[in-house]
This record gives sequence, structure tokens and C-alpha cells, in this order.
Amino acid sequence: MMDLIQIDVLELLPQRLPFILIDKLIQTDARTTTTQFRIRKNHLFCENGRLTECGIIENIAQTCAARMGYINKYTYYDAVKIGFIGSIRNMEIVRLPVVGNTVITQITVLEEIFKMTLVAATVRDKTKRKIASCEMKISITDIERQENE
Repeated sequence: MMDLIQIDVLELLPQRLPFILIDKLIQTDARTTTTQFRIRKNHLFCENGRLTECGIIENIAQTCAARMGYINKYTYYDAVKIGFIGSIRNMEIVRLPVVGNTVITQITVLEEIFKMTLVAATVRDKTKRKIASCEMKISITDIERQENE
């Protein structure tokens, strides 16, 4: 396990503000990746003082993107690539987190075949209470994020 608090997540993600839904890459290894996100009042994915379902899903997808961005940048010394959600299965949203709270998202790779990755994801609050979980399939393209974006 690696403590990666000093890495700027913007270096790892194809997304740009105001669509960023992770603040920190807490750890990553061959199988798991963990990120953190503090929910801000005026975020695009907040409604009625809570992070929306779409925000939770995008947070999970960006945790996957941070993993792949880290691998591309620091293992392969390559550019960050753009990916897409291929499918979501067994989505369970227990509750919507409140503005000001911090969520911790962990993905575990279940399977990787070519440019498709299947992960099990869990989103929790700082007290480790479950917010959401699902399986998500992510497809990575050969399209590079443009550095000037």
C-alpha cells in the first residue's frame, strides 16, 4: 500500500473542474484504490444540501480514473487516457451524504481484460458507515487527455 497524499489528483484525471469528485488519492496498489472527497456546497452534483446519486456514481468512476491515471503516469510513463463507464450492476445507495461531509471511496479490481476493468466499489463516510456500493465496468480508450484542458 502506498500513501499518495502528496499527488495532485488533477494530474491523474481526465476530468476538469467543475466536474472533479475526488480530492485525494489515499492509496493504490495492484488491486485496490482509495480516494477521498469533501462535499462542497456549490458543487454541480449537489442538490438540497446533499451529493446526488449521479455524484456518487461519478465519484466511483473518478476513483477508477485515478487508478488508471496513476498506472499510466507512474508505471507506464504515458499520458492519462479517457475512459467511460461501460456498465453498473447491483447499485445500492443507502443514503445521500450531506454537504461538508467527506466520503471515502474504495474500488477493488475483480477482473481486467484488455482495456476493460470490472471493479467492486464501496463509498463510506469518515465513520465507515456505508453510503453506496456497486460493481462498475470501465473501458479505457487510447484518447489522451489534452494537457491544456
